[in-house]
Amino acid sequence: MYLTPEIKTDFFKKYGKSNKDTGSSEGQIALFSYRISHLTEHLRKNKKDYSTQRSLLKLVGKRRKLLDYLKEIDIERYREIVKSLKLRR
Repeated sequence: MYLTPEIKTDFFKKYGKSNKDTGSSEGQIALFSYRISHLTEHLRKNKKDYSTQRSLLKLVGKRRKLLDYLKEIDIERYREIVKSLKLRR
């Protein structure tokens, strides 16, 4: 399995306030970004896997909504997470 509990706690420790803080927007955005990159690699190998393609699009939408929320609430936290995850160029 590509997403173990240790990987999840590392993401929430690094990007959230603590490893127990699974509800923070930054932690969720980082976790979604990891899952998106994994699914993107899968789709490069399996071009006709349409159910995974649909799941990928749903994840991208969820991450976009969280980023929009964070941008409205606190622009500095938004800029920090975008810079650390290298989402924009």
